[in-house]
Amino acid sequence: MTSKTLYAKLVESHTVAVLDEQNVLLFCDLHLMNEYTSPQAFAGLHAAGHDVPVPGQNVAVVSHIIPTHPVAERVIADPASALQASNLKRNCERHGIPLFDTNDRLQGIEHVVSPEHGMIRPGMVVICGDSHTTTYGALGALGFGIGTSEVEHVLATQTLVYRLALSMRIRVDGELPAGATAKDLILMIIGRIGAQGARGYVVEFCGSAIDALSVEARFTLCNMAVEAGARGALIAPDDKAMDYVLQRAADITGAVREAALAHCRTLHSDADARFDAEHRFHAGEVAPHVTWGTSPDQVIPVDGRVPNPERLPAGAERGSAEQALRYVALSPDAPLEGTPVQHVFIGSCTNGRIEDLRAVADVVRGRRVAPGVRAMVVPGSGAVMAQAEGEGIAALLTAAGFEWRKPGCSMCLAMNDDVLAPGVRCASTTNRNFEGRQGRGAITHLMSPAMAAAAAVTGAITDVRKLERLHG
Repeated sequence: MTSKTLYAKLVESHTVAVLDEQNVLLFCDLHLMNEYTSPQAFAGLHAAGHDVPVPGQNVAVVSHIIPTHPVAERVIADPASALQASNLKRNCERHGIPLFDTNDRLQGIEHVVSPEHGMIRPGMVVICGDSHTTTYGALGALGFGIGTSEVEHVLATQTLVYRLALSMRIRVDGELPAGATAKDLILMIIGRIGAQGARGYVVEFCGSAIDALSVEARFTLCNMAVEAGARGALIAPDDKAMDYVLQRAADITGAVREAALAHCRTLHSDADARFDAEHRFHAGEVAPHVTWGTSPDQVIPVDGRVPNPERLPAGAERGSAEQALRYVALSPDAPLEGTPVQHVFIGSCTNGRIEDLRAVADVVRGRRVAPGVRAMVVPGSGAVMAQAEGEGIAALLTAAGFEWRKPGCSMCLAMNDDVLAPGVRCASTTNRNFEGRQGRGAITHLMSPAMAAAAAVTGAITDVRKLERLHG
């Protein structure tokens, strides 16, 4: 029997037909939709006279364009955005597709909502018109983003013409030091292999450091694998992953439960499976990381210094660094630590879960937001918001001077009314720091929730390891 990678097993088990050496027709267990990548797809579907044959395997969420102001009833004021939301609702009603709408108490970011409600299970293929669908690899599901024309094809057939990817294994052994998190680990990896280092590959993470991560930390890791160009990310499901799913999937009981557990035990790469590329890292080398430029791979440890383009190879890398430094208004060789910030944003599909908010509360407890800093916390979903409020996290943060907002993508991508002004420097727990990502002319520094909390209470990029703990 030929040894196989987990990726190959997932593709093989979902292949309806082999089209040629590079392409297959892939069955999709779950199709997630949002308000901004589905309208054209539904229009094309209706123009062709097609229906949605399995609406229960499609789920829609309003998340990107929704305002997050803390009001009882949310209203989308922007006409174009309101039209996107109303179109999604109308299309979902027409085809019987479940929808987490604007004022649904469980509304949130699609990549937070779907796993927390047990929709994502090991061994699934999950697709969505959003690049961070790689998140679901944390549960041993193959997730990836698709384009609008592909959304239409999936709605009509529940299948996708899929181009096969190469396989990459990233092994991380050892223990993360105090103050280092999964966000720091993935930022370090991206910094070392580059923003195109996994281009064309589905990455499988493994090793003792990965085994030690919580499921929510694994979500962060897989979510940001796409920032290295990965077409997918996977972690073989273990007891932690299955426990996470079983606690949320009420339908998995009795004989179905036993079958699911048995299937889960087969979802791993064979011992002698061959990968097209491999990388190894040691978790003990991970420090809190912060981006200095305008790409996630322009990142350094918080106690490092901004790179000097003159010491980089002539060509694209040097030119990119020079352009980035002009945009972020930093000087070569300057320390990154101590750089003042005017805004802190905590949220997104990368770091908007309850574990992230607990880490923020742990840093903030006994402190206050620094003068001149506006700090926002946007839970990833209504369920996360309710849990944080029930645990006293929301009250602690608001008492410290943070804004406690409603769920949504919010300032991750400035597609709504949470937008930074030009020149504002933001410590952010999001996944991208591109020029203008959080607002035209705004400057984004990516970091972990704990690091963002440290920036909020000090008013500057701060090594969270240096903050004196004021509590047990």
